[in-house]
Amino acid sequence: MANRRDFLAAAASAAALAALPVGRTRAAGGEAKPLKILVLGGTGFLGPHFVAAARAHGHSLTLFNRGKSAPDRFSAAEYADIEQLRGDRKTDMSALAGRQWDAVLDTSAYLPADVTRSATLLADKVKHYLIISTISVYARMDTPGMDEAGELAKLADPTVQEITGETYGGLKALSEQAAEAAMPGKVTVIRPGLIVGPGDPTDRFTYWPARFDRGGEVLAPAPEDGPTQFIDVRDLAEFILLCLERRTLGTFNADAQAGSILFGPFLRTCQDVAKALSTPECAKAPCPTLPGAESSITWVPADFLAEQKVAPWSDLPAWVPAEGDYAGFGRISSARAAAAGLTYRPLEQTVRDTLLWWRDQPADRRAKPRAGLTPEREQAALAAWHARKPKAG
Repeated sequence: MANRRDFLAAAASAAALAALPVGRTRAAGGEAKPLKILVLGGTGFLGPHFVAAARAHGHSLTLFNRGKSAPDRFSAAEYADIEQLRGDRKTDMSALAGRQWDAVLDTSAYLPADVTRSATLLADKVKHYLIISTISVYARMDTPGMDEAGELAKLADPTVQEITGETYGGLKALSEQAAEAAMPGKVTVIRPGLIVGPGDPTDRFTYWPARFDRGGEVLAPAPEDGPTQFIDVRDLAEFILLCLERRTLGTFNADAQAGSILFGPFLRTCQDVAKALSTPECAKAPCPTLPGAESSITWVPADFLAEQKVAPWSDLPAWVPAEGDYAGFGRISSARAAAAGLTYRPLEQTVRDTLLWWRDQPADRRAKPRAGLTPEREQAALAAWHARKPKAG
C-alpha cells in the first residue's frame, strides 16, 4: 500500500526531471495586450509548452536558467525572438540586473531560499509573479473534494535543503510563502497534480498508452471505478498564460475535475487509441512504426497487488487506492481554476498525442521506461493471479 512518503518521493523525482496548445478562448474584448514575460527555467517539460503558447499569442519571452537542462532546446533560428540569459538563482542572477518585465513565471521553485532570492531581486522589476507549486503541498489527501484551503504540509526543520519524499511538499509550501512575502499582492500560485502529455520525462502517464500499444494481457488495478487525476501539460500552459494575461492573483489547484477520470474508462481509452493508431486511418497524422496490437485488461484487487509487491504510483502509475490517507485521491477540487479559465482537451487527444510522441522516441529510450512494471514483473503478477482464481465449473 502506498504511503505519503512513497507518493511524495515519486513527485519529487518527477519534479527533478523537470502542436500548438488549444483548449481556451480569449476573454470577450479581443486579444490580450502583449506581455514581456521572464521565465525562470523554461527548458524542461512544462517550460517549452508554455513557450509555445506564449509565442503563439504574441508575447515576448526571456528565459533565465543555468543552461544545463536541454541547453539547445531553443537554439534553432526559428527561436531567435526568445531572449536567453544564463545564470544561477543560487549564486549569480546578475543577468537580470537593471531589467524590467511585466510578469515572471517561476517553473523551478523547489527551495524557499531560492524563491526568496529571485522574488526579492525582481520585486520592483515586475508586476506579477506566478509560481508553479504542486498538490503535494497538502498535509493529507484523505478528504474528497478538498480545495485550496486544505492544511499544508509542515517540516520539522524548515531550514532543510534536501528534496526528498518527506520534504518535497513542505518545501513547496514554504516556497509559496516565500514568494508572497517578497511580493505581497503580486503572486499567483498554481498547484498542478500529475502533469502529462507529449514530452513527459517521467513516463507515469505514458506507461499506459505505451503498454496497450505493446498488446497482450494488461494488468490493471481494480476497481474499475477507482478515481485518478492528471492534467495535460498544454492545458496547464494555457491556464498559466491566461492568469498572466489577466493578472489573476491567488492560489489554484490545477488538475482534472474532481472525480471526472475513472481508471476503467481511462484504460479503455488508452486501449482504443492504441488500436486505432494501428489502422490506416492514422494516416491523418504521422504514424511512426510500432502499430498497436490486440490487448485485454485483467483487473486485479489492491490487496493481491500488495501481496505481489506491485506498488501504487510507481509500478502501476497514476493509481493510488482511494482509501485511508488517500481517500481523497483523484478528487482534489479544481473548481476555482475552472472558474478562472482552466479548460480541458478531450482525454483521447492527450492519449493519442502522448502515444505518437512515445512511438517517435529513440529505441533505447523506449526500451527503458522510467515508470511502470517491466514485462517480466507484470507477467509474474498475472500468472500468480490466474493461479489463485478458482476455475469455472
